[in-house]
Amino acid sequence: MRDIFSVRVPVVNIHNTLPVARPGILFILISAVLFLVALAADLVVLRNIFFLTTVFIIWFFRDPKRLTPPAGFGLSPADGRIIKVEDLTESPFTSGPVKKVSIFMNVFNVHVNRVPVSGRVLSQIYFPGAFLKASLDKASEHNERNALILETEEGPVVMVQIAGLIARRIVSWVAEGEQLERGQRFGMIRFGSRVDLYLPSNSDIMVTVGQKVSAGWSPIWRCRS
Repeated sequence: MRDIFSVRVPVVNIHNTLPVARPGILFILISAVLFLVALAADLVVLRNIFFLTTVFIIWFFRDPKRLTPPAGFGLSPADGRIIKVEDLTESPFTSGPVKKVSIFMNVFNVHVNRVPVSGRVLSQIYFPGAFLKASLDKASEHNERNALILETEEGPVVMVQIAGLIARRIVSWVAEGEQLERGQRFGMIRFGSRVDLYLPSNSDIMVTVGQKVSAGWSPIWRCRS
């Protein structure tokens, strides 16, 4: 089974210091060149289209700097809105009961994902799948997704990047065995998508359905001792 679900997403170790995520640079350059060509050729309609496209791509791939708040609680891995908080008797990735928190990212959100709690990457598993609307419950099981299983002081914490109706690309910047720090960027999903968290069953959930959260900043849970 491990061979079937081997990691197929691009893995690149980066610590971004740019105002945009590096996967967006090529798209920005292509769109900007097309704008300059249309400008030089005095093609007004195409010039306007490529100008607006370039602005949108820069805005979509924005990667703002954020200060990581003091330790004491787990952070949100994504910008977006909480769409699910539930207790499960088991998860697809770990044994025993867990708490699941799902975050929906629309096209207007920052799409760079951040590590919610420090830990070591035990495994990274890619699942091919469909591209259903990410807010649907069945997207957690049927959509293309990439799972990162972290070994933390609280126990295993699982982050699952899930492609959506428009999203067609999941990008991971970390590798198995790597030590990740709270608030660190670990990947992104292009366009509307979703991130699921599977947390230890003794976690105190600090969010409610409908609440908006920010990656690397908003508290999601604290673990009871």
